[in-house]
Amino acid sequence: MTRLPATGAMSPQHSAGARSLFLDHAFLPDGWARNVRLTIESGCISHVAADAERGESEYVKGIALPGLPNLHCHTFQRGMAGLAERRGSGNDSFWTWREVMYRFLDRLMPDDVEAIAAHAYAEMLEQGFTSVGEFHYIHHGIDGSPYANLAEMASRIVAAASASGIGLTLLPAFYAYGGFGAAAATPGQRRFLNDPDRFLKLVAQTREAASQLPSAAVGIAPHSLRAVSPETLRAVVDATAAAPIHIHVAEQTKEVEDCIAWSGRRPVEWLLDNMPVDARWCLIHATHMTSAETQRLAASGAVAGLCPITEASLGDGIFNGPEFLAAGGQFGVGSDSNIEIDAAGELRLLEYSQRLGRRARNVMTTLAGESTGRRLFTAALAGGAKALGRPIGAIAAGHRADIVLLDADHTSFATVDRDHWLDSWIFVPGRPSITTVLVGGETVVRDGCHLHSEAITARYRATLRRLVDA
Repeated sequence: MTRLPATGAMSPQHSAGARSLFLDHAFLPDGWARNVRLTIESGCISHVAADAERGESEYVKGIALPGLPNLHCHTFQRGMAGLAERRGSGNDSFWTWREVMYRFLDRLMPDDVEAIAAHAYAEMLEQGFTSVGEFHYIHHGIDGSPYANLAEMASRIVAAASASGIGLTLLPAFYAYGGFGAAAATPGQRRFLNDPDRFLKLVAQTREAASQLPSAAVGIAPHSLRAVSPETLRAVVDATAAAPIHIHVAEQTKEVEDCIAWSGRRPVEWLLDNMPVDARWCLIHATHMTSAETQRLAASGAVAGLCPITEASLGDGIFNGPEFLAAGGQFGVGSDSNIEIDAAGELRLLEYSQRLGRRARNVMTTLAGESTGRRLFTAALAGGAKALGRPIGAIAAGHRADIVLLDADHTSFATVDRDHWLDSWIFVPGRPSITTVLVGGETVVRDGCHLHSEAITARYRATLRRLVDA
């Protein structure tokens, strides 16, 4: 069996010489600072000085935040947003939604995947996400036959990331079966399927494609416990050194029930008992956990990948947030199905879902007087950066210069400052408040609009018209 090498960040984005930026206000790892001068070299921050003189530095207006990592995304699903909002003949659920999704992806060609991904990535940048973990599972042709280049579809994701400028961690998904106990796959899953050997060849070719993208990382994503067997899961995990590992787990109650029927254990419990779950793992959703599972997951060092907007859309349930935080657990957020792409919106709904479930306010905090916005934001920065395996999530030396500028003149910020800026950005939605976004020190969004929005959107519209008419 092929063994994959260790992975890390690829070569940083090229920039001709050093660039110096001057910011009025910036959120640094130790808190808020004024008059901040940054030196950027090869896409990374090499020096940060607070209370500095502007000198000859380029002035960038606004309230500077580190760009938020989007740790879980299936970009192709952006193209089907709104198509699953018709009631069926029985009770609708995740499982009926999945059938709509299978029908949609059954017509996608490589050009379509690239066009939809580029549009979704441009939207992410406009809404405050500056890097993305693409949990990518459409690998093969419509009939299930592999492309001549196993990584054809993955290369289209790379092309879309390049066109948009977003930072990328590409996570090819390993999918071998249709259900627990190595059940046969359904026709709707034929484009996902690989055995371990072919999957590892796919990952190797994906690394080659991603090497053309500045600072990209590549990991693996066993799709879920229902899509693998213990033997195939161990094979791909053992063959992957020092790379991020993401997996869907315990999203739905039926999944939990089926896992217990198969193994006698709950999904998170089974993973923790049988796999080397540690800091390079990200467990997506982990919605339905017992108290013991919650404590153990927090202690493992793995990140919980939460997707509140999608989890609400699909009726998944509510994550056990307060207990997980109290146990020292780390989390990040993702846009998942991309029905709504909004970095602040994911954090807002995370907190609001906890409030609804517990009939309380300011639930995802641990200290009296603590800003809920700051707590959510800093936790999602750290957890997202860890899950994506890239030097992101902070305005600090050694980190990628991924920076989001809020409009200081926005009405939501009229009477507030410092941590209240974060509270207002997250909890007081109104007209868009993001003006400028930089990735690797290069401007990709100006005046709230992606620099290539017109061309990217035109291609996306044409793609959707063709798909809907097909």
